[in-house]
Amino acid sequence: MRDGSGAPMGVKTLGDAWVFWLQQVMTPPFIHTERLLLRGWTPDDLAPFAAMCADPEVMRYIRDGKTRSRAQSARSIASFQQGWCVRGYGLFAVEAKDTEDLIGFAGLSSPDFLPEVYPSVEIGWRFSKPNWGRGYASEAAAAALAFGVKERGITDIVSICQIENGASARIMQKLGMVFDRRTTDPSCGHTVDVYRLPQG
Repeated sequence: MRDGSGAPMGVKTLGDAWVFWLQQVMTPPFIHTERLLLRGWTPDDLAPFAAMCADPEVMRYIRDGKTRSRAQSARSIASFQQGWCVRGYGLFAVEAKDTEDLIGFAGLSSPDFLPEVYPSVEIGWRFSKPNWGRGYASEAAAAALAFGVKERGITDIVSICQIENGASARIMQKLGMVFDRRTTDPSCGHTVDVYRLPQG
């Protein structure tokens, strides 16, 4: 609700407006697609997220390919939430509308593991195996990409995958990204391909 000036109710001073703006930027919005809901993370997400990260097939092309413990998964979620607070963008929890289950994540992050692409922002995704092959990753990634470009004004965007991960490379191409370079991920020694969103 807004008052006669057009400002949200309760926003009376410049300081109030600044706090309101920060809350809007630091809180993940709800983004609806045809089949998915992209949203912030909740405590109920830990169990399905931990199960996904404990699946060797899901983690096969993630850095060193090792599965993650429940505690490591909890720290990852905390890091995702912190990303929103620090940068104003981040990784969305992705929920299937028909089941209301967490099925993965998609969104934007800082690719600190590959310093040579800095200051580019990375778009990435991860989905549980039962939800592979349904187009969910492409649908969620397209929504997250649109949010980054239109709502946050981010245009220097890359996506990174190990060279064996053809499925992710195809998603990058569907998003309109083009091959930029082949390099080595120094965090694990694997060869990766970098795709970039064309600018202009």
